[in-house]
Parts: sequence; C-alpha cells; structure tokens
Amino acid sequence: MLPETLRVAADPEDDRFSRLRLIPWWDQEKIRATNVLVVGAGALGNEILKNLALLGFLKIVVVDLDHIELSNLSRSILFRPSDIGRSKADAVASAYCDILPEATVRPLLANIMRDCGLGLFAWADIILGGLDNREARLWINRAAWKTNRPWVDGAIEGINGVARVFLPAQPPCYECTLGETDWAILDKRMSCNLLLHDPNPQGRVPTTPTISSIIAGIEVQEAIKTLHGLPTLAGKGYVFEGLHHTSYVTQYTENPDCLSHYVLDQIVPLPQTSAEITLHALFRRACDDLGTTEVTLDFSRDIIQRLVCPTCGAEEECFVPVGAISFAHGRCPVDGHMRVVHTLSGFHGQPELAARTLDRLGLPLFDIFTARSIDMEISYLIAGDAPAVLGPLATPAEVAA
Repeated sequence: MLPETLRVAADPEDDRFSRLRLIPWWDQEKIRATNVLVVGAGALGNEILKNLALLGFLKIVVVDLDHIELSNLSRSILFRPSDIGRSKADAVASAYCDILPEATVRPLLANIMRDCGLGLFAWADIILGGLDNREARLWINRAAWKTNRPWVDGAIEGINGVARVFLPAQPPCYECTLGETDWAILDKRMSCNLLLHDPNPQGRVPTTPTISSIIAGIEVQEAIKTLHGLPTLAGKGYVFEGLHHTSYVTQYTENPDCLSHYVLDQIVPLPQTSAEITLHALFRRACDDLGTTEVTLDFSRDIIQRLVCPTCGAEEECFVPVGAISFAHGRCPVDGHMRVVHTLSGFHGQPELAARTLDRLGLPLFDIFTARSIDMEISYLIAGDAPAVLGPLATPAEVAA
C-alpha cells in the first residue's frame, strides 16, 4: 500500500499529477502505460530518470555498464555517497522507486551493443539516451530503426549540449548526422580484423550538473511531445550554448546511402526461450513460413565464431559478438602471432551449427532473428526470454512485437 501522502486524493482535481493535467493536451494514462528504455545512468541519465519519475512514468528499463565513482556525486542527483561502488543501473532504479513507489524499474548491468537483444527495443515505446560515445548511439539508432521505435538523444560537454529526436522510419537519423571526424573516431575503436582496441577512458567528459539538467529536461520534454503526437525536434538538434546563450536549432540532412534506414517488415514473437530452440528448428520454421528452402537466417549482429593462428594452426572457439574480444587477446597464446578472426552473420544450414541452441551463439537473450528468401523476409522475436530480461515488466502484452 502507498504511503498516505502518495495516495490519490479524494478530489480527482487535486491528486499528485493534477497540475500536469491542467495542460490541455496532457494524457496521464498514456504516460502511465508507456514502456521507456533509458540507456545510460550517468549525469544525463540521472536527470532523465528524475524527470520521468516526477512525471509519473511507471514502466522503465535502464541499461548501464558502469559502477559509481566519487566524481559521479557532483553531477548525479540520484546517487549518494553510500552508493560508491554500486552499479549505476541498480542505484538509479532504487532512487526512482523512492520518488515514485508505484513504478517498476528493471536495472540491467549491461553493454547495450553486446548484451541487449533487439527485443528490448521492440518492447520500448520510446528510447532515451544519456550516452557519452558515438559507437553506442550508432547501435541504438540502427536498433531503433529496425524495431520502428522513436528515440531521443542528448550530449553534453562543459556547459554546452545538444538534444535531438529521431522518429521511426523518418530520416534524417543519427547516422545521417555523422561526418568524417565522427567516422574516424569510430574506426579507431576497431582493428582491421574486428578486434577491439583498448577503449578510451569513458565518463571523463567535462560536464556540470546544470548542463545535464538542461539537456535532460529537453530530452524528456521532447519524449512527452512525441508520445502525445505533438511537433518535436524530429530530424533536428537543439544546440544549447551556455556561455553566451547563442543557442539555436539545426536541421540535419538525410544521407540517401545511410545504412541505418532499414525497418524489419514483420516481427513474429515466439513463446520459446533461446535455450529451447536450435538453429535448425528456427531455420525449418522460417522455411515453412516463407515457403522455400532457399532461406538465410540473419543474426542481429555479427559473431566471432573462432580465432585461428595462421602459423601453428591452434584454434579457439569463441561465439561472442564482434567487439567483445580485445586486440591483445587476438594474439596466439602459443606463438604470439596475431590470429585470424572467423565471423558469423547468420545461418544457412551449416551442419556444424544446426544443433546449437540460440543461447549458445553468443547473442543476447530476447533477440530477433530475420529470415530472408529471394523476395520475402520475416523476423522472429524470441519472446520466451522476456522474463529473464524484463523481469516483472514481462507481461504478454508488453513482449508482443
């Protein structure tokens, strides 16, 4: 039972959200029903989540890989000194429910690019980013496009920042905004043989709590407008310049060759878990649905299947997403030579893979597999994984694509 001070007042005109309902177009029930995915629980993520809680959003998944450090306390309203060393996702989930006890917040200590299936994006009605790197933004952008979901991005540095909205299947998208410098930075993260260079220090961007508050506030306000069908910063960026306040809105331009512009045509939820389906079984299902045996089953991301030393021939089976193995690990432990990376992007009947269950591919749970024939495609959401990923948020209605 809610504390007395949090219960809805007897007078419906004077409940917790009564001031919000005075806005003519405001729909509090829509807000209560919305599934929100927040990626990043640092300075921006804290402010995003604080605002979502104050507005009454009840169903939240928050993804972050990091743990709280002392320096986070100067910029993150939801962290306390006693939280140092705790995962950011867990800490913000607890703090969110302190503000809004009715809410259900699912914290995921995870890398959004490698550990989160596309089903998480399909579950969300809207995605908000509180990130500090281009690589993760690019992945979110492509995942949001595939699952036809809107997302709101924010970036901050010093006392400056930018907020922007990317609507589903409506270019320009985030990838369209990337220039030569952005791509050069992205290329530095991955070696030519798909092994990850030592990551640059994360979380070291100079920021203040004031700019976090401003940009996160705009992000959440744009999310509210998006959910209510109001005009937004779609395909645009609001650039906040904090020193002289020469702020402005910039219009982005569509890149007709952008690789992000792809929406999955049909997503079919399957009730089984990843541990209950083999590649062969899913392949046969796809052949039946598409009416042909000329089918390729594409993964949501490329997988490193094995590392092979070209000198001594030693092999190491891996089955992890590309980007999960460091450049240093790529050297052969026997003779020190750099090993050759063998990758998989899908399944087309390889006998050695047929009996492997989906949870043994190195792909995350609650993922989507896309089957293609010459003239048709169909995608399968492994919805049986939803309870393991979404926890108490995994109701039948919410896992349906």
